[in-house]
Amino acid sequence: MAAPEEPLPPVIYTMENKPIVTCAGDQNLFTSIYPTLSQQLPREPMEWRRSYGRAPKMIHLESSFVQFKEELLPKEGNRALLTFPFLHVYWTECCDTEVYKATVKDDLTKWQNVLRAHSSVDWLIVVVENDAKKKNKTNILPRTSIVDKIRNDFCNKQSDRCVVLSDPLKDSSRTQESWNAFLTKLRTLLLMSFTKNLGKFEDDMRTLREKRTEPGWSFCEYFMVQEELAFVFEMLQQFEDALVQYDELDALFSQYVVNFGAGDGANWLTFFCQPVKSWNGLILRKPIDMEKRELIQRREATLLDLRSYLFSRQCTLLLFLQRPWEVAQRALELLHSCVQELQLLEVSVPPGALDCWVFLSCLEVLQRIEGCCDRAQIDSNIAHTVGLWSYATEKLKALGYLCGLVSEKGPTSEDLNRTVDLLAGLGAERPETANTAQSPYKKLKEALSSVEAFEKHYLDLSHATIEMYTSIGRIRSAKFVGKDLAEFYMRKKSPQKAEVYLQGALKTYLAEGWALPITHTRKQLAECQKHLGQIENYLQTSSLLASDCHLPEEERRHFCQEILSFASQQANSPGHKIVLPMQSLAQLRTLHFDPPSAVVHVGGTLSIAVTLWSHMPIPVSVEQMAVSVHFSLEKNSYRKTAEWLTRHKAPSGTVTFPHEPSRLPAPQDSSPALELHAMFERSPSDNSLNTTGIICKNVHMLLRRQESSSSLEMPSGTAPEDGAPGLKCGGVTLQPGANTVTFRTQAREPGTYTLRQLCASVGPLCFVLPHMYPIAQYDVYSQEPQLHVEPLTDSLLAGIPQKVKFTVTTGHYTIKNGDSLQLSNVEAMLILCHTENRAVIYSNTREKSSSTSLRIQSSEKVTSISLPVAPAYHVVEFELEVLSLPSTPAASRDSDKLVTNESHGKYKETQKAGPGMVTMDHKLSIDCPWSIYSTVIALTFCVPFRTSHTLLSAGTRKYIQVCVQNLSELDFQLSDSHLVNLGDSTDVQLMPLNTQPRQHMHSKQSVFFVWELKWTREPPPPLHCRFSFGFFPASEEELSVSLKPYTYEFQVDNFFGHAHGSGSTIRSMLCRGQRHTAMDRQEATREPPGTCAQKYETLYSVRAEILPPVGMEYCKTGALCSLEVSITRLADLLEVDKDEALTESEEYYTTKLMYEVVDNSSNWAVCGKSSGVVCMPLAARATHRVRMELMPLFAGYLPFPNVRLFKYLPHHSAHSLQLDADSWIENDSLAVDKHVDDPLESGSVRSRGSTHSSSSAEPRGLPMPRLQAFPAGQVFNASTGLQVLVIPSKDDHVLEVSVT
Repeated sequence: MAAPEEPLPPVIYTMENKPIVTCAGDQNLFTSIYPTLSQQLPREPMEWRRSYGRAPKMIHLESSFVQFKEELLPKEGNRALLTFPFLHVYWTECCDTEVYKATVKDDLTKWQNVLRAHSSVDWLIVVVENDAKKKNKTNILPRTSIVDKIRNDFCNKQSDRCVVLSDPLKDSSRTQESWNAFLTKLRTLLLMSFTKNLGKFEDDMRTLREKRTEPGWSFCEYFMVQEELAFVFEMLQQFEDALVQYDELDALFSQYVVNFGAGDGANWLTFFCQPVKSWNGLILRKPIDMEKRELIQRREATLLDLRSYLFSRQCTLLLFLQRPWEVAQRALELLHSCVQELQLLEVSVPPGALDCWVFLSCLEVLQRIEGCCDRAQIDSNIAHTVGLWSYATEKLKALGYLCGLVSEKGPTSEDLNRTVDLLAGLGAERPETANTAQSPYKKLKEALSSVEAFEKHYLDLSHATIEMYTSIGRIRSAKFVGKDLAEFYMRKKSPQKAEVYLQGALKTYLAEGWALPITHTRKQLAECQKHLGQIENYLQTSSLLASDCHLPEEERRHFCQEILSFASQQANSPGHKIVLPMQSLAQLRTLHFDPPSAVVHVGGTLSIAVTLWSHMPIPVSVEQMAVSVHFSLEKNSYRKTAEWLTRHKAPSGTVTFPHEPSRLPAPQDSSPALELHAMFERSPSDNSLNTTGIICKNVHMLLRRQESSSSLEMPSGTAPEDGAPGLKCGGVTLQPGANTVTFRTQAREPGTYTLRQLCASVGPLCFVLPHMYPIAQYDVYSQEPQLHVEPLTDSLLAGIPQKVKFTVTTGHYTIKNGDSLQLSNVEAMLILCHTENRAVIYSNTREKSSSTSLRIQSSEKVTSISLPVAPAYHVVEFELEVLSLPSTPAASRDSDKLVTNESHGKYKETQKAGPGMVTMDHKLSIDCPWSIYSTVIALTFCVPFRTSHTLLSAGTRKYIQVCVQNLSELDFQLSDSHLVNLGDSTDVQLMPLNTQPRQHMHSKQSVFFVWELKWTREPPPPLHCRFSFGFFPASEEELSVSLKPYTYEFQVDNFFGHAHGSGSTIRSMLCRGQRHTAMDRQEATREPPGTCAQKYETLYSVRAEILPPVGMEYCKTGALCSLEVSITRLADLLEVDKDEALTESEEYYTTKLMYEVVDNSSNWAVCGKSSGVVCMPLAARATHRVRMELMPLFAGYLPFPNVRLFKYLPHHSAHSLQLDADSWIENDSLAVDKHVDDPLESGSVRSRGSTHSSSSAEPRGLPMPRLQAFPAGQVFNASTGLQVLVIPSKDDHVLEVSVT
């Protein structure tokens, strides 16, 4: 307590500031404990929980312990947190009661009264226990008595505010435990004080900020308050929170500046609108710039002072957070925003002062970052700092221009005076950088000292910046700095150095499509090329600038006059052509062909109207417009006819080019667009596709050698195609806007002509469009005369007049008066001549030229058609009617051939004519006047009808049914139908049952005709019949020519059918005609007379009857019914009965028959034997009856089962193998002789134990009897079509119910 008082040191704002803790009581005791306390206090972190939901943080507490004085306690209204004592500690080691009462108690009372007077409640009493003093005083009370007295006297309600520290200077476990308890208590109380006082401070600061709209509010005052909070966070090493405070101040000030620019200004902003008198740049080498802070506190700081101080504090905190690259980013934003804020606040700044401030600030930031990072880190983070290098280069260039250091003559006296003023505004160099050789201050002062020094510093900075931009891939930015270098070199009269940078920049802008930079760079490049004397490159650049819509009209006219002046000066002096891009002169919009098909014959005239949009600001006289043409001859030139070419061309004849193409030329290394076309090669004979592929039409441009050139424009390397055929037009004046230029040419050589290049000549200048896309081409053809004959319908029908179209394509031949077509007549086809026949003449574009009557003369062998006079490459069309005669069979019985002359017509089946339609080909030979060879034309006619006949039986009566089927799409009227027996016998009569004289026959419809056969002698003679009927189309009632009837011949022999089929339809018999084979005719001649007639005589009648069970009226399902089959012989012994089965007895002849009952519909179940063999007498009215049982399976009207009848023949005599009776019974199988068209349904037979096999197959091991089917008409089934009613049986169901 007797320690002398020391004066309080002034508060120094450094990073070493710590929270203040006052120490009262025994100062010597504290001095002895201080070293240990200062080391142990920050060792353990504490969790700091703050209000408003902010995340807790772990902090290490450090404190600055000072002697307690009443002057240290804060007064009312004092917001200085750095001088605020957060905790007050009283130290004592008193262990004597008397001493406590005499001195310590009074001192503690005074200490607490002072704290209470200043409303300070953050205090702590520390009692230090020392064992050495206990040994010296034996009569002292225990330690607890002093502590208890202190707690009772001063800590009634806060007993934890008094702690005991035992032997703090000893090294024992008891001492360590005592230290831990003390330090924990100290940290807790200190942290509680922090939280409470900071919360109160933040509330006061927030209240102050909310008053910012009131008059008299000062930003500088608020700035000092919030910075005090930032200092506290920085003192606690919470740098992120401290940075937030400065960022909030930055944002608040920036918003006020923006509002001021919008007209809503604050009064306190006038303090920052003072004229700038010092521009010494940022100061980043001090933690706190006290000079500028005092200026802010006194409200004397300028805008640059405030911004400099604020950024220096942000930079310091960012470096502590190890975020140096964010410093560079923020610095660049700060420098740009300061320039804008000075303009918004209308602050008076001397010329060049702001450039100096920015230049010094950029270098200061870069050197500050270099001071805290190694070279590897700097090289890997160039992207963060290159912006500062570029900005410094830009400002140094501006200073050089301002001070006259870039002019050709050097700085003037005025420039020198300005330089002196700028250097004076920098002031004296700061002590922190006085000993640095490359400080920003020294660099700027040296750069402004002379022209050479400026050039050295500026080039160093520019090259370094370009290298950095290039290394990080920012090529565009590097080229932009290069443009500044080019401008510098142009001012220094070094255009050869400037061109390199301008060419590089232009190449980049062209590749990326930047319109305005391209225009600006071309202007600089044009000036550079003019100084270098590069005439061709200068003219090319000038042409592009003259057509650039981003330039003012005056500048465009200037560059256009430059081009025209050069053209007029060089017009009389011969020299090489200078190629310029066509897109700078004009743009190709449309191209129109006349004729529109772009197809013209050899000798024809073709005109091409080209629409150009001139980009020049003034009219330009063009000496000659030319279009180069690429000629190609197609391999398959047979396709190149007017008709084919016209069909494969666009109907409008106009090729439209893009209206708004990119005005930006492609880079030098780009290639022209591919011109791909589909290629097809067809066979000359049948026009079938042979090969297909894709060809490139402009391969000559794609594979040409790429030449290097100093110019960047693509068209300069594309020269016009010398020697290529082309179209030319002279004396054209291109007005600004749309212009139409017409080219005319006369076709000479056939082939395809593709328009390649468009060239406009103005003196020695050639404006060239290297290739046209979309592709524009026209075709020239040379065609041989052709004759084409085709029907007007899908198929020609025989028997009625049909129209045929004749098309004569004249080609290069001119039809003269007297030329005619000579047609050789065909016997089976007539050419009908009408007086109203006319021929129409068309041009090669299908435009009707004229129409004239057609003169036709016909003789016995030749029909002559006189052709109308027609010029070359025209088409003559006319129509004729032809009539193909229907087929007529021969009248002789011995011949099966048709009367139609087969040398002129042949029958054939074809799918093209229609399903099942018979066709005939008539070959017509035509002699044309342009050829010595005859042209053979094949016309195919289709027979519209298909006819078949059928023999029907009804008991012993016989009928012939003829079916006529219309296979065409037309409707016909049928009349005069007749069926005539061509035989000599009159014993057979045909009685027609059709009484209608006419009958309408629709398309795809069938009509049936029926005749009854009656004969007067037995056996009846064979039949050879001819069926005929007249026909004509239903849509044409009257025809100019009489039509021959349709005929159909057939004979009723050599047919076999299923004897047990339907009684009404036995088998369809087709007319054999010429299809009869020799074997068929030989077998027919071997039969005795009358055999053919007896084959279709009815021999047997089969009748079936189903009877219900006894006592029932109807048949029921599931009940056995009786089936009675009656087989009746209708004739006596005939010649057809004489076969192997015939057996002769004493009274009559007999034969064996086999019957079989089959139900193919599965309606009946045959119970018992379903087949058997009967011995039938060959006598009229002989009857055999068979009974069997059936069970109906379904209810309803069920059809009768089918009853079949066969001849039962003994086994072949060739089979001589004899077997015993048992073997014969076991092998109960039969062989069936059947016709191939009547398959035996063996499924039902096989199900009943008997197997029918084909007679052609040899029996294996056993001789088997054979079954022979009766021919059609010999067996009549009288029960076919009958049905019997079957009722369902009564079904009683029993329902079982279980009850539990």
